[in-house]
This record gives sequence, structure tokens and C-alpha cells, in this order.
Amino acid sequence: MRHPEQQYLDLMGDILENGDRRVDRTGVGTLSLFGAMARFSLRDGQAPILTTKRVYWKTAVKEMLWFLTGGTNIRPLLQENVRIWTDWPLDKYRKATGERISQEDFEARIVADEAFAAKWGELGPVYGKQWRRWLGPDGKEHDQIAAVVEALRHNPASRRILFHAWNVAEIGGMALPPCHMVYQFHVAQGRLSCLMYQRSVDLLLGAPFNFVGAAALTLMLAQQAELEAGELVWMGGDVHLYLNHLDQAREMLTRAPRPWPTMRLTRKAASIDDYRIEDFEVDGYAPHAAIHADVAV
Repeated sequence: MRHPEQQYLDLMGDILENGDRRVDRTGVGTLSLFGAMARFSLRDGQAPILTTKRVYWKTAVKEMLWFLTGGTNIRPLLQENVRIWTDWPLDKYRKATGERISQEDFEARIVADEAFAAKWGELGPVYGKQWRRWLGPDGKEHDQIAAVVEALRHNPASRRILFHAWNVAEIGGMALPPCHMVYQFHVAQGRLSCLMYQRSVDLLLGAPFNFVGAAALTLMLAQQAELEAGELVWMGGDVHLYLNHLDQAREMLTRAPRPWPTMRLTRKAASIDDYRIEDFEVDGYAPHAAIHADVAV
């Protein structure tokens, strides 16, 4: 049986061979393909945690839990030792002040100084704000996640069970416009499946985290609606490899996928807002070594 991770590796190989070389927003440059799809079963606890390089799955789940809080400041992430969002506020601080502060010192100051964090750790109205506090033209806030839970419980056949983050009116204030834009849910035979669309996909660094985050979200929503997990359907728009990630991608392609681990929730949380990282248990994860690469800002 073909390993499900091979879908990811085939896409990576296709980009290396056929990708369009482009100058991108960051100035780093990419090889890019437009339009991709992968399907990953979540049945029996299967989890799309890549094995051809180590994926720090706890970091990805912590990020998803932070999204669900509606938060937009990196301080709670840094308090959980999640550093994947630091680059954008750090870049803004350096440009505004001229201070060549190190990332470590900047992060330490964010954690230690609440007022400093309030000024320099803010990302603008990014994912969590749109998911939990989308502002309508009448000034009313809309909790899209709560609406999804309600629909899954009471109208699971609906074709409108979705949320998204592409709020045109607020994109200009975001440190980074949403990449994983739309999540749609489908219930069949007591199983919940998720389709997640990304307009822009950093295939080496971003996609592995996005797979884990979407799977974790599906597990939480399924539990809240008393359903089993079904499938994660992933769709990518501009799927790319940064030009400074090509050697790392080639290294991944030399490695054979190993058996995927399982992920489960260790308790039934009272609500979608009550989950903690300790509620997630991953068994059987034995990946190849980590592959390091720089984030393009």
C-alpha cells in the first residue's frame, strides 16, 4: 500500500523539476506550482505527521490552540516556547528602532515586559481574531468556531459548516495575511472530515505544521460533536519551495517514509476553549532527523 506521505514527497519532487522560478514578496525567490491536493485518513488515530523529517508536532498543536483563543500577540506563544511567529514583529521592531537586537533577547523582553509585548509583540488581526472575533459592518463580532461547533451538533448535513480568515477590510493590518484561509467540514456516517485550503504554501516549513494543526483541530471538533475523525483533505494554491530550501528538499527526497504515528485526545474537554497541549498524545513517532531551514519574512 502506498504510504500517504508519498503525496507530499511527489509534490516536492514536482516543484523541484517543474516549478516556475519566481521573485516573491520576501525577495528570497521561489519555485512554484499552482494547485495541489492531498488526502490523509484520520481514522483509527492516524495522524499526518511527516516522517521524512522530524516535525515538532507539539509546536504545531500549541499554535492551533493559540489560534482558538482568538489571540493576536506572540507573548502567550513565547511563554509556551513557540517561536514560529517571532520573525515578523522582530523585523518590524528592528526597522522602527534601528536596534540590532537578537531574536533571543527580543523574545526574552516580550516575555518579561508586558507593556513591551503589547507594543511590539502584536501581529494585528491575524487568524485568531478572524476565527473568533470577526467584526461585521454593524460592529457585531462573530465567533466562527462556535458557529461550527453548533452546526456540527445540530445540523451536520449542512454545506455551510466552514470558517475563513480572509477579511479584506483588515488584511492591511495583519503581520502576514492568512495562508491557510478556509476550513470546511463534512459529516458522513458519524465521521468528521476537514477540507483545508491554503492560498500560499511554504512546502518545506509551513505545510508540515499545517497538516498537524488541521488534524488536531479536526480531532477537537469531532470530540465536541461526538463524532469520529474521518479524513483531512488538503488543497494548496501557490505551492512553493523557497530557493534557500532546495537542498533541504532534495535531502528529504532521499529518505523513505516511515510508519505514521497515531494522535489521540486523552480527555473530553468541556468545550472547544478548554483544550490544552497535555490533552494530546502521539504514539509511535520515529521520524528521520530534523532538517533546518530559515523562514522567509
